[in-house]
Amino acid sequence: MMEGVRTVRLVAALAVAAMLAGGWMMNAPVDDITDAVDDVGDAAPTFAEEDASEDSDGEPVLRRGEKDDSDDSGMDLPTRLLVGGVGALGSLALGSILFEVMRVTVLVALISPMLARMKKNREDMLTRGRLLGYLEANAGIHFSALRDALGLANGVTAYHLHTLESQGQIISWRDGKLRRYAVSTLTREEVSRIRNPIAGTRLAILEVLAESGNIGLSGTEIRVRLAISRQLLSHHLSELRNGEMVEAASEALRPNWRLSDTGKDVLITSREVARVEAAAV
Repeated sequence: MMEGVRTVRLVAALAVAAMLAGGWMMNAPVDDITDAVDDVGDAAPTFAEEDASEDSDGEPVLRRGEKDDSDDSGMDLPTRLLVGGVGALGSLALGSILFEVMRVTVLVALISPMLARMKKNREDMLTRGRLLGYLEANAGIHFSALRDALGLANGVTAYHLHTLESQGQIISWRDGKLRRYAVSTLTREEVSRIRNPIAGTRLAILEVLAESGNIGLSGTEIRVRLAISRQLLSHHLSELRNGEMVEAASEALRPNWRLSDTGKDVLITSREVARVEAAAV
């Protein structure tokens, strides 16, 4: 994340510099901009100017130092600088709107430095305490859900999360377009379950098996309850078995399936992640 923060700060600095330079060049008197060029021109050797403006065939002849308007390629340098600067900042803004990961990075890069200069007070400590408490109870929650749950502004949330992560009190990771957070006191196994929650059909299978207890259910019973094909059930059951989340309830050739201890833990975590995600919608 820190690499992304540095990149955003560099792009923003270059964009602002280009806009300032372009604005100055457009508003400054022409004489001020061309003084250096004129000084160099005065020191250069002069050549005799031709009086005739047309050649012997009647075609117009450019005098030395004149510019052919037909070669004008469009925007001048000041305009290009302004357009480039606005385009770069616009790209950052658009990325922040479309992707939560980008939004968090931009907020940390541009807003956090300003907030960090403000005097630390008791309210800051209370806000970080609220964030830590909520993350302990809702590990794996993503940025927007955490912000909305605590009623905080984008910049304030990003600033305090960045501070807590810099102090080693929380961890974060990218999940598609989202950035998720959890307290750093979690074990490696807990972090693994949170970072890889079960969802969709596999979560539905775990839910159905949880209701059956130690007796379990046959593949046919699971398929009928979830109204899915035999091939789809076989695929998901195979993945759940590889993850040691389901196990055979007997030694029969076609046994019932039930939740393992690992599957029970994963189900609890996945339910909580699903609950938090639903509350954030």
